[in-house]
Amino acid sequence: MKVAVAVFLLGAMWAAPVVGQGRGQGQAPPPPAVDTVAPDIPGVVKAGTKAIVIKDDFQGTEGPIALPDGTLAFTEGGANRITRIDRDGKVSAYLENSNGSNALAFDSKGRMVSVQRGPAHVQIGVIGPKGAEATLADDFDGNPNDLVLAKNDGVYFTVPGPLSEAQARGKAPSATPFAAAVYYIAPTSGRAVKVAEGITNPNGIQLSPDEKTLYVNDTRGEYLIAMDVRPNGTLGPKRNFARYEGVQRDAQGIASGADGLAVDTEGRVYAATTIGVQVFSPQGQHLGTIPLSRPPQNLAFAGPDKKTLYIVGRNAAWKVQMLSMGHKGRAK
Repeated sequence: MKVAVAVFLLGAMWAAPVVGQGRGQGQAPPPPAVDTVAPDIPGVVKAGTKAIVIKDDFQGTEGPIALPDGTLAFTEGGANRITRIDRDGKVSAYLENSNGSNALAFDSKGRMVSVQRGPAHVQIGVIGPKGAEATLADDFDGNPNDLVLAKNDGVYFTVPGPLSEAQARGKAPSATPFAAAVYYIAPTSGRAVKVAEGITNPNGIQLSPDEKTLYVNDTRGEYLIAMDVRPNGTLGPKRNFARYEGVQRDAQGIASGADGLAVDTEGRVYAATTIGVQVFSPQGQHLGTIPLSRPPQNLAFAGPDKKTLYIVGRNAAWKVQMLSMGHKGRAK
């Protein structure tokens, strides 16, 4: 493993998470988690539909994904576990001792793959079922954040860069910072190859339903980024796909707060941002925003028909009954 990430302290990571995650020292507590009401977004959600709070005292909220039975799993970083929410909102442990898992996916064999940021081993690897654990790649610089698996088991993942690393440690950026980047692990290769750079703070990552386009959220940018996927898994030039609503500026510059991503069967893109879940058409047109009482971190469609949108963030979880349906070709 390269760079100082090998000495990344688990306690520091949980105490002051990366951009868009939780609350660090000296920061005000998040606002109360309460139900909110969605506007009318044709074909997506009916006006007046509630974003219902499921629970609001988790120990971290990231990486939501639909399980094969239609229930939801997500990562509780502060508890070092993967947590399950059933159809009735009941919460239970899905997997303990998750090696700091942040983002989740399933491969074609039904194995759960995760971004693992534990103190002993930072890697992209198989986390379950028990006995199937394996390293897919660990030869990359920095602290990985989110991932998506293609149908052929190729893995794309983001490394947000020195700003997120500094916030994760509660320190100033390293004197020799690594570059923010998107990486690709070709099926069975065991190697992580850098396939995109020049995105200020790449965070959430997702493929279009046809897997011809890769989307990347830029937490420190004005635009959701898109890139064409080539047959060999590499990427074409990046382009501005959609402009986030409610972009602000802070001491570090532009702050969209854009974090996790999801897609539906029609190719619409759902982005978790500071103002809520922003919905974009397949052409990048902003269709509307589902507001939440706390800024969301990540989201996923689940349920027996994949018409329930689960949203997590700032130690809370919500669900919204949708008109749209999540893409069924992948768990997310």
